[in-house]
Formats: sequence, C-alpha cells, structure tokens
Amino acid sequence: MARSTGPHPEIGEFAIDTGTCELEPDPYDPNGWVLRINGVPSSHIDLVDPLRLDFEYMRWIASLVDSRWAASDRLRALHLGGGACSLARRFTTSHPQSRQVVVELDGRLADLVRQWFDLPRAPLLRIRVGEARAVTESLSEDSRDLVIRDVFSGSTTPAALTTREFTRAVRRVLGPDGVYIVNCGDRPDLATARREAATIGAEFTHTAIIADPAMLKGRRFGNVIIAGSDAPLGEDPGLARELLGGGMPAHLWKDTRVRTFAAGAQPLTD
Repeated sequence: MARSTGPHPEIGEFAIDTGTCELEPDPYDPNGWVLRINGVPSSHIDLVDPLRLDFEYMRWIASLVDSRWAASDRLRALHLGGGACSLARRFTTSHPQSRQVVVELDGRLADLVRQWFDLPRAPLLRIRVGEARAVTESLSEDSRDLVIRDVFSGSTTPAALTTREFTRAVRRVLGPDGVYIVNCGDRPDLATARREAATIGAEFTHTAIIADPAMLKGRRFGNVIIAGSDAPLGEDPGLARELLGGGMPAHLWKDTRVRTFAAGAQPLTD
C-alpha cells in the first residue's frame, strides 16, 4: 500500500553538507516520517495532515502563534533553522496567505527536503540557504511579523544566535507587534534559559515562556520556548488552557514571572 499520494520520501541515511541525515518511517503513523540530523531527531512530517505536529515544543510554538494571529490568514514569517520545514508547512495551512522564508545552512538538506515532502512553493514558502545571523542582518526593517529560531549544532544553539546584538537585529526586522520565538535546549540547572530570557527581556518590552512543569522545576533536560515582543504576550486565557490540555501539558509564564526567573542572569553578548 502506498504511504502517500504526493512525493515519495526515501528510507535511509544520506550525506549532507553538515554530516548525515536519516529519514525513517514513523512506526505509529503510516503517513509520518522522522528526520534525524547527525543522529539527533530534528523533525516530524505527516504527509497527509500538515496541521499535525508530533514534537511538543512545535505545538507550543504553534499555539502561541495562533493565539496572536487567530483572526489573520497572513503571516510574514522567518524561520531560522529548517529541518523538514514542519512549522512552516503547518502555517501555510493555518494561515494560507502567509509568506514564509526558511533559512537553512545545509544546502543539500534543503534539496532533499524539497524532494521528499509536499512543501508549498515560493512565494508561500521559500527555503534560503545561508547562515541564520547573516541572513537576518541583511533583511529590511519591519519586514516580518514572526521570527522563529530553532537552530542547533548538536544539543546547543550557536552562540552567535543567542546574543543581545543578534536579538536587536531580530527586533529591527520585526513589525511593531511582531514576535520573536526561540527554542532553547537546556539542562536541569536552566542556566542557559535564564540568560536567554534575560537577553530577550533586555531588548523586548514583553516576554513569555512555555515549557512543561518538570522542565521548569529543573528536573530534566529539554526544551524551553522563550518569546519576546513589544506587544503583550500570552494575554489570551484560551492559550494557557490549550497548553495545559496537550499530550505533554505545558505552563505559560507571562512577563512578570519570566523577569523574576531571569533576575540576576546576565544577558548574552557578542
């Protein structure tokens, strides 16, 4: 039985510019595929349902975005870090008039992802091969509504993409109500998340954090979603309820609590 009526992903390991990637079927979903980059799970794609996001942290990001732009079909979005373009593909369905650019360092990976998956074409979704900071700094002021940073080298984000100077560059390309969202991977001590929250809080008027309770209590390694904006974040009570109702319930911290969490942490700088 065919797995999809669209493009045909290939099972196996493939050489890419930054190492290797591996594509394998999701054993629990006949339409699902998992992409690993250098051995680390990077993305999940459901070929039939673009709205399905298998990774919890991506669902949290999507919930935050939906709560901000619930009444809009259009987003000007910049995704720093490509993988299988799961979030960008999702937003082309939830916000069908969006114009999105995915920045991917690895050109060979970008080519493979285009071959394997049913990704919308430009101008709806464009993959730009390049280094995330250089591309961001080249963009025009007030040219994006949303910037999502999901870039990892191994288990950490490159330092150049975490600093106050880079965050200031992101703020410049965002519109007045724009939102910057980062996926921060951290250890139980949460030292990185505190410094990232302090950095984003130093540049934006409002901040928010989304993560599961065990992570926020320092009990495990995992993902912390940190957001910044010059407009209030997380004010919709439906967002907190939605986050608590997921497969991995998450807590939403608004600005006051985020700044308390980051108190004493030094913003990261170049």
